Amino acid sequence: MNRLKGFYVYAAVVALLPILFPDNYFVTVVGATILLNVILAVGLNLFIGYAGQISLGHAAFFGIGAYSSAVLTTRFELNAWLAMLVGLGLVYVIANLVARPILKLKGHYLAMATLGFGIIVNIILVQESSWSGGPDGLGDIPTLSLFGFDIDTDLRWYGMIAFFSLAAILVSLNIIDSRAGRELRAVHGSEFAAQMMGVDTVRTRTNVFVLSAMFASLAGSLFAHQQAFVSPESFGFGFSIEIVTMVVLGGMASTYGAVFGAIVLTLLPETLVVFEDYEMLIFGGILMGGMIFMPQGLFVFLTQKIRTVLNHRSGPSPKPQDAQKTLECDS
Repeated sequence: MNRLKGFYVYAAVVALLPILFPDNYFVTVVGATILLNVILAVGLNLFIGYAGQISLGHAAFFGIGAYSSAVLTTRFELNAWLAMLVGLGLVYVIANLVARPILKLKGHYLAMATLGFGIIVNIILVQESSWSGGPDGLGDIPTLSLFGFDIDTDLRWYGMIAFFSLAAILVSLNIIDSRAGRELRAVHGSEFAAQMMGVDTVRTRTNVFVLSAMFASLAGSLFAHQQAFVSPESFGFGFSIEIVTMVVLGGMASTYGAVFGAIVLTLLPETLVVFEDYEMLIFGGILMGGMIFMPQGLFVFLTQKIRTVLNHRSGPSPKPQDAQKTLECDS
């Protein structure tokens, strides 16, 4: 129940912002980008934060989802929602095929394998220009339509992506509190010990890898229809690193940490543009400082500090001997 308190707060903030600031650029435009990144970060956090694995190629699944929707709707005139489902199915198959060989690797070997997969997908998107549009990309992607209404304004797109971000968080929270979530944490702690307890570690790692890839595919399809244009440069190695940074910066093994990391890392470049030539220097310094002084993640660090302050204000906790006397009196 405590986990859902954070969900309700997030839902309330997401719902109130466009009502209070309906024409604000940072709410409707940047906000939609933040919410897309939330979906990506929450999905990858299941694989990196809870299962303890590493992926440097997750932007590839983001790109597969985006290009699936783009190609199927522009080349074959398929319904946008059906194209999104086809993209999810395609990513499910590809992720399962990729997971079998590469998840036998661990540590930096696994990181390099996922990086290689991301590079391969990016090269295919660039070279297969007959259907992908090549380096120039693919445009004129139709928008989504719901109950006869086209999702064709910034505010409507904000609402659409907000709905899916809420669903992504809720799915993640349910998984964490389930048997599957306990298996993920067991695999993270010690695969050998998990195996001794009867956990199929190969199946567990494969399932969470596929699930996180499908989160990325969903975000990719939404991105394609929102932007009405896709190009390979949006799904390169740099963006994979950015998603990983969101998870690590916010706080691994924390769904709300991933959400917080996505918000901070998306807003930082937007707010630092005033520094012009020094923008990237300051951005890098902030990231370095965050990792050095808050290695557990921004969200975890801040929540611990808030709890410390609240506990301090409520007064010192009773000493063990006083607590024991209280229990004896009550009995």
